[in-house]
Amino acid sequence: MLKAIKACFTKTNGLSFFAGLALVLAYAPYSFWWLTLLIMPAWFFLIEELSVKKASQACFSFGLGWFIAGISWVHVSIDEFGGMPLPISLLLMFLLCAYLALYPMLAGYLASRFTQDKKLHLGMLISTWLFCEYLRSVVLTGFPWLSLGYSQIDSPLASLAPVIGETGITAFILLLSLTFVKLTKIRYRLPWALTLILLSGFMLFCTSQQWTKPSEKQIKVALAQGNIEQSIKWDDGQEWPTMLMYLDMARANYDADIIVWPESAIPTLEPMAQDYLDLVNQSAGMSNSAIITGILDYNFDTKSYYNALITLGNSQANDRTIGDYAYGHSNRFYKHHLLPIGEFVPFGDLLRPLAPFFNLPMSSFSRGDYVQQNMIAKGIHILPLICFEIAFPNQLAANFTPQTQMLLTVSNDAWFGTSHGPHQHMEIARMRAIEFGRPLIRSTNTGVTAAIDHQGQFIDKLPQFEQTVLKADITLVEGLTPYSQFNDWPIRILALLGFIGFYLRQRATYLKS
Repeated sequence: MLKAIKACFTKTNGLSFFAGLALVLAYAPYSFWWLTLLIMPAWFFLIEELSVKKASQACFSFGLGWFIAGISWVHVSIDEFGGMPLPISLLLMFLLCAYLALYPMLAGYLASRFTQDKKLHLGMLISTWLFCEYLRSVVLTGFPWLSLGYSQIDSPLASLAPVIGETGITAFILLLSLTFVKLTKIRYRLPWALTLILLSGFMLFCTSQQWTKPSEKQIKVALAQGNIEQSIKWDDGQEWPTMLMYLDMARANYDADIIVWPESAIPTLEPMAQDYLDLVNQSAGMSNSAIITGILDYNFDTKSYYNALITLGNSQANDRTIGDYAYGHSNRFYKHHLLPIGEFVPFGDLLRPLAPFFNLPMSSFSRGDYVQQNMIAKGIHILPLICFEIAFPNQLAANFTPQTQMLLTVSNDAWFGTSHGPHQHMEIARMRAIEFGRPLIRSTNTGVTAAIDHQGQFIDKLPQFEQTVLKADITLVEGLTPYSQFNDWPIRILALLGFIGFYLRQRATYLKS
């Protein structure tokens, strides 16, 4: 890794580094989406036909700049809550970015190593890039943040999401970049001009389709934003003031069908909060409203902690009587995709003694099942995901059913302060709404709290760092998007076929020469 870092100081690798660095401006909150469509073709032109070693170094340099700028918000939580000296926290941040840069480096290595002349082939890079992005989403539980497709949430390319998803948009960007590079060369202009026409036609087709349509059913939601400082969230003296604040927020909004409180809004364990939960349940039930809240559960039999969502009030679930709260009822959700370090510590026995950063509060959770039933609130079938899970479309797909009417995600992004992290998080949530053609509601502690329609557009959102409630009317929809039925499989198959096709073609060309 040190050799790869040292190689960044060459001209090509330096330009690659700054190209990756500039990509941060294409994502929220800056959202200059067109930058991606300029940077990627220019970078492709720079690295085409590099040797195996140079291609690997250039791709590593690009990835290093991409992640240093893109996920710099991670340092906020390390610095403010990790209890480490600044040099150490910066080093940890750098190591994380260097680790993530290994995936673009692997893509560049594979796209040059398996060519006949051992030079980078851009066509093969598209397939290897998608393969390595898949690896990045699963290895060590996965970190699929900042994928290229997310930068296009407000661009015309977003119309592709209901058909081929964010992964497909990434593939489209890469193929478009390859096409622009080839159009600069006279001998390739005709076939690649036809490719550009086909890509444009596909985008126009996707734009013209309406895969889901609004129904006549509309519900009113109220999304609470508590704005509790992370430094005092778990203080004993803050417990009751916080719980009473959320109850007051609910009482003032019982005209809403569904009220949502953020991740771990109730700052105590569920078994310890039975009287309070029963009070909230009866209060909401008498007002014919449902409340979904984040809470931490502890199973005394298995000694396991869970990051959970539960429904109170008018849930209309099948296994409980309306108006009665019963601990352990099935109308709940346990977080499956836990955040490394924050919610579980890999190799905890080794790492926890090293520094407070590896021993953060609530960093010993157990996983919920990968597939869980949709929650029900006032008869509405809701697919929930907690915080980091919204970045994993395959998990959402595994839990999506034709009966799913709305998506829900809750979060506590107070860990990341005023950085661009919460805005990128919101961007990812918007992409899920477009892919699956369902409205999405998001309640957070400090923001961004918002209601999103089935086309990924804001119905309304709250400013960050204010203690308030967002009220919105959500129109439910009918129909299914192609992506909700087929997910990433068509793109994966096409990527494999593309790799084989480009490999055979360049091999035939090489043998003729």
